[in-house]
Amino acid sequence: MTAAVAVTATEKHSERSAKVSRILTFSCVDGPGNRLVIFLQGCNFNCKNCHNPHTINHCNHCGDCVAPCPAGALSLQAGKVVWDSARCTGCDLCLDVCPHQANPKIDQMSVSDMLALIRRHHLFLSGITVSGGEATLQLPFIIALFRAIKADSELKHLTCFIDSNGELPLSGWDKVAPWLDGAMIDLKAWQAATHHWLVGRDNHKVLASIRHLASLGKLHEVRLLHIPGKSDLEVEVAAVGEFLASLPESVGIRLNAFGHHGVVGEALEWSKCTRADMERFHSLLYQYVRRPMVLPAVYV
Repeated sequence: MTAAVAVTATEKHSERSAKVSRILTFSCVDGPGNRLVIFLQGCNFNCKNCHNPHTINHCNHCGDCVAPCPAGALSLQAGKVVWDSARCTGCDLCLDVCPHQANPKIDQMSVSDMLALIRRHHLFLSGITVSGGEATLQLPFIIALFRAIKADSELKHLTCFIDSNGELPLSGWDKVAPWLDGAMIDLKAWQAATHHWLVGRDNHKVLASIRHLASLGKLHEVRLLHIPGKSDLEVEVAAVGEFLASLPESVGIRLNAFGHHGVVGEALEWSKCTRADMERFHSLLYQYVRRPMVLPAVYV
């Protein structure tokens, strides 16, 4: 679809759409270059350390967020929570009071809606990153969006990336691969039992996704979140390091530091990852992965 092609009402009704939690029109930390980032709602992990817990579940319309909203941007209509974006001030109090780890401020956006938004910013962008929540839970939308971008004479220069927890089956990666330029995958723990304790699922699909994407030449980056005393990446550093060293040299490795920003529940009692913690972990890992790794610029 190009800028000159109009979308009829029938076509718009039948095209793919997605539940969108948030959009950043400019980011330099969600893939290479300047990127527009689309955060989709919903996740199949339930991480104890989640920094965006409001993206995990879908609104169950309990209405607990309506009365606290200081701007009156939320109302309960016919048993459904309705969000008035024009009145919303973005204070996010609704996210804080939600007992369900959900977000009432969701936009249902079609592929043509998204293309129109991207077109307004494309001259300043290197690419598009779809994140979450877990983006691949809405894979048909991602495929339709990426396919449309690559077919558009004005937008085809944009690279298309997915930020994922790696839980997608290999068949899913194969479906999106023809239009995918790169994926960024989180490796949250090495032992399956530790991974299950931390996120609610084991990690065999994550490791399989990393290997498969690397074989397809679609793995851009593997990211490790260091949680001192909780995750097992440091105590299993030899196994982790040997696994990472087996990946192509083109694959980036990013080390992230656990902090309390956005975290709820028991993880607020966990120790933050300090610069000294990270430097020790990096030193241990570098014995096995002798290549540059991206370290945090800020510790919070």
